[in-house]
Amino acid sequence: MKLHTISINNLKRRKAKMAFLTIGLMVGIATIVTLVTLTRSMSTDIERKMDEFGANILITPQSNGLSMNYGGINLGGVTFDQREIKEEDLDKVRKIKNNKNISSISPKVLGGVKVGSHDVLLVGVDFAAELKMKQWWQIFGSEPKADNEVLLGSDASNTLNVTSGDNIEIKGEQFKVAGVLNQTGSQDDALVFMALPKAQKVLGKEGKITMAEVAALCSGCPISDMVNQIAELLPDSKVSAIQQVVAGRLKALDQFKRFSYAMASVVVFIGSLIVFVTMMGSVNERTTEIGVFRAIGFRKSHIMRIILLEAALVSLLAGVLGYAAGMGGAKLALPFMAETKNAHLVWDTTVAFGSIALALLLGILASLYPALHASKMDPTEALRAL
Repeated sequence: MKLHTISINNLKRRKAKMAFLTIGLMVGIATIVTLVTLTRSMSTDIERKMDEFGANILITPQSNGLSMNYGGINLGGVTFDQREIKEEDLDKVRKIKNNKNISSISPKVLGGVKVGSHDVLLVGVDFAAELKMKQWWQIFGSEPKADNEVLLGSDASNTLNVTSGDNIEIKGEQFKVAGVLNQTGSQDDALVFMALPKAQKVLGKEGKITMAEVAALCSGCPISDMVNQIAELLPDSKVSAIQQVVAGRLKALDQFKRFSYAMASVVVFIGSLIVFVTMMGSVNERTTEIGVFRAIGFRKSHIMRIILLEAALVSLLAGVLGYAAGMGGAKLALPFMAETKNAHLVWDTTVAFGSIALALLLGILASLYPALHASKMDPTEALRAL
């Protein structure tokens, strides 16, 4: 009779206890697989959503400035040699090496205009790109769809005493207020937004833009690489990364991953305790059986191999079933936990082999002490129990 035969026969004889051990370890592995898979799937989904919120690269005109003061009195600054950005230059941005990592580009033209007796800042934007980038905007009314429609910030609406549906006059032309922004707490509250081509015409800046915001996907490549690539194609422009935005997004994702892995560690600890308690109880019940084995010539190493082989077989089965159950649970939970309905489940062979290897490692390590305890049993005392 071989050692593995003894292990298999013992598992068959104690089906209920081994089933409990398998289920306990399987639940632990399934929980870990579910957490890790959901973390990876949701991280991809959250990362994509976060990249769509706001810009992380800013393109502005290159200029030289001089700070003026006399006798300790600050006289302000003077900007000279300011170069303008041509709208057609933005097509070059879409041709950089990492152009697939560009989510959207929002060009803007800025200029001061007079509405009634009030001076306001007019901003020409591509509303499709702007609304995609600033998804936190809440508009009372509707977004502008025609050239003769504008969008007002909340403060601008209060200052001009107009609301959606009213008309305002800018440089002799009538414009309809399509909607008013809910207060954002930013500079957007004081602005008047207009379609880019019309704003360029009103401000006398046809074919020119004041600045452009770029929303880049942080996961594809370092933002600094994209900044350098854009700067090479637009030498007359200043290209800078908004480091605070990028760092904040990456930190939020890192904290989310750490929380999931911490939860997985707790489950691993609980699973190892289940294996330890069950195997220890099994060893204590088999005192007589182990005494017989020792009496007929089995060595301590043989006893340990029998116990550890039983644990390995149970752990292997628990690992396979746990991975299958974990992936099933992740597939069912993802639609409820993801930010969008388009979130995809991440299938990774590393998780499959890792979960099985983890189950084996847990089972063997948790059974190591019970196996040592069984090998040290005195055969004479064990046989007295017969």
